[in-house]
Amino acid sequence: MSAMTIERDTTMAKAVDTMKAIVAERYGRPDVLALREVERPAIEDHQVLVRVVASSVNPVEWYGVTGPLFARGGGLRRPATPAVGGDLAGRVEAVGSAVTSLASGDEVFGTGLGAWAEYAVAAESKLAPKPPSVSFEDAAAVPVAGITALQALRDHGRVEAGQTVLINGASGGVGSYAVQLAKHLGADVTAVCSTQNVEQARALGADRVVDYRSEDFTRIGIRHDLLIDVAGSRTLRALRRVLTPEATVVLVGGRMTYRGLGPLPHLGDARLGEAPAPAGALLRREDQLRGPRLPRLPARGRDDPIGDRADVPAARGPRGARAPRRGARARQARDHDVATSGVGARIAPGRCVWIRLS
Repeated sequence: MSAMTIERDTTMAKAVDTMKAIVAERYGRPDVLALREVERPAIEDHQVLVRVVASSVNPVEWYGVTGPLFARGGGLRRPATPAVGGDLAGRVEAVGSAVTSLASGDEVFGTGLGAWAEYAVAAESKLAPKPPSVSFEDAAAVPVAGITALQALRDHGRVEAGQTVLINGASGGVGSYAVQLAKHLGADVTAVCSTQNVEQARALGADRVVDYRSEDFTRIGIRHDLLIDVAGSRTLRALRRVLTPEATVVLVGGRMTYRGLGPLPHLGDARLGEAPAPAGALLRREDQLRGPRLPRLPARGRDDPIGDRADVPAARGPRGARAPRRGARARQARDHDVATSGVGARIAPGRCVWIRLS
């Protein structure tokens, strides 16, 4: 009887200490992703263990999984850690001894390590309370894309009311947030996207939308004070035609390719002096979830602010548009490779969100 009890307890302990996670044990096309039973991560004093309810897909996951040489900072021959995923929303499961602002059971969103799993570890500084009016799915779509857009406009672009802003790549995660935030900050916005996303860009508030498949947006005859270049599809020399002499250029991304240097040539193009001055490549810092606050973003036709934590690009943008899930697709875990492939191919408008089914 005693031996049987010990065996049963050991089995139960093993079940508690493991979890399901999507991992990448080697570099390759997205079909290298696999669902595995792994050990539940332990937390340090300043960390938080989050029971993940929803996560999302970003280019950073695509680069981390496919492993082009310029992106292999974590391991040259194979990923330093098989964990995948950054954006998350969920409930706090446990906190480290030095954590003061969060407690078990709190609903949070932010970034962590290995968010494509049942549990993920995050630093306290990279989490924020989830507003009650925002779903887990919507919140999971915010951190990387939303903060990148916010930093591009406010911190690097220093956008001011009345300025003209050109957003090249206005239908993906960063671009869809950038359109709404630019309008909220008082800018006149030109959005560049493909044919199937024209109506989405208009619905998000763009003053004019250019379908790059039928029109050369560098020849529309309008000069802009700020360029947010997400797509990286044109040289800075060509883009000069739609920029004022003192325009600011914020480079967010570039071509995503399995081989070669990916976005680096486009980023280097500006660094070598072709871009109007001042110009700068964007460095994203997720801890600005707790940074300076933006005013509340009003919902049209109803009083539904996102709450006091209005310092992040939030669930309701100007004109009542729901930013995170516009064009987002909730997927089951078996579709993880399809979703990641879609991000790499730039075929997914808005955000692609995972949801926990149990």
